[in-house]
Amino acid sequence: MDWKRLISYKRFGKEDAYHATAEYRSEFQRDFDRLIFSSAFRRMQNKTQVFPLPGSIFVHNRLTHSLEVSSVGRSLGSDASRELLRRHPGLSDAGIDNFGAIVSAACLAHDMGNPPFGHSGERAIQSFFSEGQGSVLREQLPKEVWADLTSFDGNANAFRLLTHQFNGHRLGGFVMTYSALTSIVKYPYPATMCGKKKKFGFFAAEREYFERIAEELGLRVLEETAEGRRYARHPLVYLVEAADDICYQIMDIEDAHKLRLLSDQKTEELLLGFFEPKVRESIRAAYPSVTDINDRIVYYRSCAINALEQACVRIFVDAEDEILAGEFKGSLVSHLPEALREAYAACERVAVAKIYNSKEVLDIELSGYHIIYTLLELMTEAVLSPEKAYSQLLLGQASSQYELRAENLSDRLMAVVDYLSGMTDVFALDLYRKISGQSLPMV
Repeated sequence: MDWKRLISYKRFGKEDAYHATAEYRSEFQRDFDRLIFSSAFRRMQNKTQVFPLPGSIFVHNRLTHSLEVSSVGRSLGSDASRELLRRHPGLSDAGIDNFGAIVSAACLAHDMGNPPFGHSGERAIQSFFSEGQGSVLREQLPKEVWADLTSFDGNANAFRLLTHQFNGHRLGGFVMTYSALTSIVKYPYPATMCGKKKKFGFFAAEREYFERIAEELGLRVLEETAEGRRYARHPLVYLVEAADDICYQIMDIEDAHKLRLLSDQKTEELLLGFFEPKVRESIRAAYPSVTDINDRIVYYRSCAINALEQACVRIFVDAEDEILAGEFKGSLVSHLPEALREAYAACERVAVAKIYNSKEVLDIELSGYHIIYTLLELMTEAVLSPEKAYSQLLLGQASSQYELRAENLSDRLMAVVDYLSGMTDVFALDLYRKISGQSLPMV
């Protein structure tokens, strides 16, 4: 793969309309701006990250998480481009200086396809079709569509959200640059090739879109079978993934401290565990007059993120040849130096034991699973029997942008998933309560 092809200003849906603008913004900064001002991005403020949406204590939601990932991603991209240009001055015209803008835009978009209630929403969609009432539809659907539904993944749904032409919307969806679009695709192959991991990069409906972009950018084909093509990642995916890995691991620890799931001492131990003893003491000494524990935790957290960011940049730059050849294995975080890797693993162990299995998190997962499963059950029945009176009421609730009355069954079912995955937690809960008769609209 070649940087000069990988960094492309071409926009999906406007391939023949590119022209230089009089603006100082780069094309990739325009990607960032159109994402951050979109309603799909704003809706993430009411989507669960890990903990339930806040009561008296504010914790991260999908929107604040994405903003922070974007900030770290910009640093990763800018630092990596600076180092690569130092090593390869002949690439000054390859667009490498745009890494920061591309990665920050991709980071904003990376979670936009996630359904309400986090991963429990994903699992509810998967299980409805694989083992629930939706399983009876298997013989009526093409194999690739069945794989999409039973392996539903938020990452693939983000690519769909950004590229699909919903009713009343323009060709090309968000009309993003090719480089930004491919930088969010962590698993560049279709669901028919994902196996038991249930991770893939694009739905069957968008397969031709991705392959067209991949061909333009020169992404290497690693495997080609009757099931489809498995591509090498766009190199900048590794930086987007690293920004996400760094933020969710470190910020979950900070949130757990705010919610008193972790003690002051344990939180300090985890965050300062990324440093050697001498560095650890200098970090402690940096705030000698600060007595508020929350301020100290914020400072320790920023130091930990900075250490991980710098390490990931070094790994990325040193592995440039492997990455461009499509031969790099694992994530950047999985290649951290031993001391940092052990500190990161310690945070992971505590997160699993104290956070992801905490009562608060399990409660929201159980409730969210049931809500999404129930709505999916009712909406699927409605698109299968649209002539029924109750079906007409349900279908009337949805925006006309969703093709819930399409002739093709595959299109109708994908429209149901589009509708549900675009909901916020609050909207899904409110609709569930109204449908189940637990609440009535105010007159």
